[in-house]
Amino acid sequence: MNSQELVRIVDGIARDKNIERDQIYNDIEQAVASGLRKQFNTEDTSEFTVKLDRVSGVISAQRQGVEVPLSVVGRIGAQTVKQVMIQLIRQDERGSIYEEYKDRVGTIITGTVARFEKDTMIVALLRNIEGIMPRSEQIPGEVHQVGERVQALILEVRDTPSAVKIILSRSHPELIRRLFEREVPEVGERTIEIKALAREPGHRTKIAVSSIDSKVDAVGACVGVRGSRIKNIVDELAGEKIDIVRWNESSQVLISNALKPAEVAEVALCFELGRATVVVNEDQLSLAIGKRGQNVRLAARLTGWDIDILTPTEFNKGTKRLDETLKTIPGVTKEMIDKVIVLGLIDVRDLEEVGVGPLMEELGLDEETAEKVVTRCAEEAKIVAVEQEAKKIADASAKAKAAADLAADKAALLALGDSPADSAAGAKMPGALESVPGAAPEVTVHSESAFVNVNDELSPQEEAMNGVTEIPVEDKTETLYDGDGDTAALAEGLIATPLNDPDKL
Repeated sequence: MNSQELVRIVDGIARDKNIERDQIYNDIEQAVASGLRKQFNTEDTSEFTVKLDRVSGVISAQRQGVEVPLSVVGRIGAQTVKQVMIQLIRQDERGSIYEEYKDRVGTIITGTVARFEKDTMIVALLRNIEGIMPRSEQIPGEVHQVGERVQALILEVRDTPSAVKIILSRSHPELIRRLFEREVPEVGERTIEIKALAREPGHRTKIAVSSIDSKVDAVGACVGVRGSRIKNIVDELAGEKIDIVRWNESSQVLISNALKPAEVAEVALCFELGRATVVVNEDQLSLAIGKRGQNVRLAARLTGWDIDILTPTEFNKGTKRLDETLKTIPGVTKEMIDKVIVLGLIDVRDLEEVGVGPLMEELGLDEETAEKVVTRCAEEAKIVAVEQEAKKIADASAKAKAAADLAADKAALLALGDSPADSAAGAKMPGALESVPGAAPEVTVHSESAFVNVNDELSPQEEAMNGVTEIPVEDKTETLYDGDGDTAALAEGLIATPLNDPDKL
């Protein structure tokens, strides 16, 4: 091989595989030395020394200081040089890929869908590098085609003996943060800060934002003019809904904002249990909970509080029962009961769960009284649990009875040979071309004797129609427009209207 051609090949490999040229030159020297050792059947690594001129590309070899021509390398030695060279280049390439991508973990990368291996999607990245997106990191319900361009988050880079594995993700919450940094300049410049984020991939995301500049509206900047900024993010996530919540240092205000679009009436915080009791009106209950509990679940993850949603009736029932229970304990005053409710303990089960310590610290109760409170509330909690279980059983029985009644009604209709669908169809008015079952129409047959002879007592008009009596021409004008008979004949259409004589109309 020409020495200059070797230099050009080294430059091409260094460019394509992002490997340093000196590293490739060192690999060539090691490979040639391995071939010489194989040729002379020695394992002493110091016996042969190989040098490659970086400018001219000339390779020289010495054996213990004595020049050795490369032409002594036979077929076996040359095969060894080739195998060692391929192995070293692959190692260098793997190291280069790892060094390049290990610092890009948590950033967005664009690639093309190359193929699918069962549920795993293989994405072609730059320089023929492939990323792996497992099924667990894909957005549920999203379908990709081979050749489609996708954007994903670099989740992890693993350096394995066989290859470097780049794990990609489109379901990780950090992807939302990176998309906002790219689409919203204020977020990228840190003027607007993303305080918290909760996501259910493919369904909904809640994000809490705040601005360090009072002149910049955090929510408005993220939405953009006519929703242009948020629309780009939603389109990239295949229509996933995004709720932008205004951040507030007050947990009560933040929880109210996180539960929007539902209107919150009251929020009670219990720091001992890490629980927030939210009171909403009956018409806002379904909005606050969301479809399959999605809204309250995301709000709890966004705020870091365990959220219980109650209606005013349920809230008042719990506090009333707690008040009646604590009143029976000697040493517990009305002020103490009010303070318990202010602490967010609105149910007897809360006092059972919180224990003796907080009651002694917050209410100033002695240990004996506090133990009585917890014991009494535990007894009442058992009664509440029994009542709730009985209510569940009653509700289930009512549903089962309703289902059984419906089934019995259907069975009765089937026994009569009529299905509910047929009954519904029978109540519909038939179409214009549809036949309706029923009795045949009545047909009346008249005898010929019932008809009067044509020549018997006919009126002048009937005689004129039948041609029996001939009216003279000179008398037609006087007769046709004479009296009530003419008016009746005109009404029956038996004579024509005299258009040429308006005075006789």
